[in-house]
Amino acid sequence: MNIPLICNDSALNATAKKLREKWGFVSTHSDDFRLHLLPEYLALEQLDDPKQGLVFVDFVSGATAHRRKFGGGKGQAIAKAVGLKAGVQLNVIDATAGLGRDAFVLASLGCNVTLVERSPVAAALLDDGLQRAYINAEIGEWMKQRMQLRFGAGVEYLKNHQTDVVYLDPMFPHKKKSALVKKEMRVFQGVVGADLDADELLEVALAAAKYRVVVKRPDYAPFLNDKKPSMSIKTKKNRFDVYVNKAIPTDK
Repeated sequence: MNIPLICNDSALNATAKKLREKWGFVSTHSDDFRLHLLPEYLALEQLDDPKQGLVFVDFVSGATAHRRKFGGGKGQAIAKAVGLKAGVQLNVIDATAGLGRDAFVLASLGCNVTLVERSPVAAALLDDGLQRAYINAEIGEWMKQRMQLRFGAGVEYLKNHQTDVVYLDPMFPHKKKSALVKKEMRVFQGVVGADLDADELLEVALAAAKYRVVVKRPDYAPFLNDKKPSMSIKTKKNRFDVYVNKAIPTDK
């Protein structure tokens, strides 16, 4: 899918040119989606449904910042699923990074997270959000240390890298009319599409993870690759299927 990147601010033309060259975006118009380079951020728009609004990555403010400050810390389901323990810093590969929200939660709780994303659109939005976060006075220092982006397919990356924990949130065909599916994910799914190699991804992840693999699924979705997890941690809308290879030591 050739996504056009639109820039109406002459001061940003050079940046827009670099982004088109780096990610393969075009300058022509489209009937479906387009990216906007604005002074504040890079944003994605779905043209046939303008009510959805712009989708962009923001680690500094809004809902993401609120969750960092008031989300429940290591008592959150995702923290329990990954196996966070006091005094133990885990290295995590998020092999289906998407918009990076879960990765950010893990990083804010002390994990070193490598975000792997194969969609040029998603990777560009992530990179834009990360670069702005890196220079933020409040979170920039630890963000630079704990969150790094790698552009490429999760399967291929995991074949060549080992880590403590692998986190997977493969794109699942959501129920389109469900009120539980956030607008960002509806737009995002339209661009990125389903992860057709998700079953293979689980097997590769199990080989790459020293301690465990965590798979986030909608509550109505089957187990990935029909493989029963060691345990599942359920929330209102989703569940975390946890596949344990071995216990995480307390003095790692």
